[in-house]
Amino acid sequence: MQLAGIDFDMKESFYSVSHKDVIRGMHFHHPPYEHDKIVFCTQGSILDVALDLRKDANTYGKYVSTELSAENNKALFIPKGFAHGFITLSDDACTFYFVSGEYNQQADDGIRFDSFGFDWGVNNPIVSTRDLAFQTLSEFNSPF
Repeated sequence: MQLAGIDFDMKESFYSVSHKDVIRGMHFHHPPYEHDKIVFCTQGSILDVALDLRKDANTYGKYVSTELSAENNKALFIPKGFAHGFITLSDDACTFYFVSGEYNQQADDGIRFDSFGFDWGVNNPIVSTRDLAFQTLSEFNSPF
C-alpha cells in the first residue's frame, strides 16, 4: 500500500487500552526485525511521541509529538529507526498500531521515557515495570 508517499505493507496490528497519565514506551525492535508503524487513537486521546535513534541522522536523539484522538482522526507514521511511546490524556484511550513487521520478543526493546528531554506534562505518570527498566538514551548504543 502506498499512501501520501509512504510505502507501507502491514504485517500485524495491535491495540492497547490505557488510563489517564499512563506512559507507554519508548518501544522499538532491533534490526533485522525493525519495522514501520502507523499509530492512531480510536477512543479518547493520547500525546504520541517518536524519538529518532538513527545514529547517522542529524536528528538523532530528537523527537516529535502530536496529539492523536478519536476526535481529530489523525495518525502518525513512525519509520524504522525510531522509538515510539505515548501518554494517555483522556480518562481512557484505545490506541491502534499497524506494523510492517512481525513481533519478535528477542528484538523488542526500548529507551527509558524520561531520558531524552521530553516533557510529558505529568508529575506522577503510571509506567510499567518493564518500561522503567529500559536503558537511557545516553546508555544506548544504536544499531540503526
